[in-house]
Amino acid sequence: MKYNKSIMLKLINEHRTLHDELKKLKSEMGLEKNFAVKALYHSYVAEEGPYMKEYQDLERLS
Repeated sequence: MKYNKSIMLKLINEHRTLHDELKKLKSEMGLEKNFAVKALYHSYVAEEGPYMKEYQDLERLS
């Protein structure tokens, strides 16, 4: 499974928790959107993260 920005953005748009976390990373940490999205991927999707299955489902549909 590889990082894909467009799939990750779809996942963020579908889950309010991820959307709120993205806003938090951008404001509190001062991260640019692209880096914040990658950070969310590594925290919540990669390596058996809580959103891995849903990410894989979106990946199959793409």
